Amino acid sequence: MADLPEPALARHALKAADFVVSLEVRHSEVTALADVVLPVAPVVEKPGTFVSWEGRHRSFEAVLHEPNSLTDTRILAGIAEELGRPIGFRTIAGARADLAALGPWDGRRTELPEAPEPGRSSGFTLATWRQLIDDGRGQDGQPDYRATARPAVLLANATTWAAADVEPGQHATIGTPAGTASFPTAVADLPDGVVWAPGNNGTNLREIGAGHGSTITVGPAATDLEAPA
Repeated sequence: MADLPEPALARHALKAADFVVSLEVRHSEVTALADVVLPVAPVVEKPGTFVSWEGRHRSFEAVLHEPNSLTDTRILAGIAEELGRPIGFRTIAGARADLAALGPWDGRRTELPEAPEPGRSSGFTLATWRQLIDDGRGQDGQPDYRATARPAVLLANATTWAAADVEPGQHATIGTPAGTASFPTAVADLPDGVVWAPGNNGTNLREIGAGHGSTITVGPAATDLEAPA
């Protein structure tokens, strides 16, 4: 749920729903709110397609074949048929064919935000993506694996840190009207006015209403402001 654009609204909607069916691989935040939890095949037991941030399709096939393992598609198709509203396919192959027939998005694209002129604490642009090893549910129960994750660090160029009155190496706080998050900082080759942060490492940026392209505030973290000289 925390990966949705507005997690708080998603939680409110689920609590207000009359009946909730959750398809899950592992225990999640939705589990406690669900009336029925149906286990689904994990990624290694089903074929599928990921869509990259560029909109490119990256298909994969099943690695392990378990005859009693049902895919999300098969379960959703079964529920739809029982409700008298079939979706038109029951297999991954059918879903892929339907997706191919639909074709790529040909509507209006979101315009890239313009990086603001440095020199103020607000109006910076957030760049972000999720790292390979982070706080994702698929890594629960693997503390040794998680210990190999890259540290969560805010990145920006020297001009941007100067504009935000942040000394590289200090902690900085990024913020939106919905909340704030603090990280240590480092210098990187990024455009002026752009700050990069990990999407879900220590803080899920969705929880503070932030995503790629969001406008954020940036400034020194309180811990560094209060530190002795």
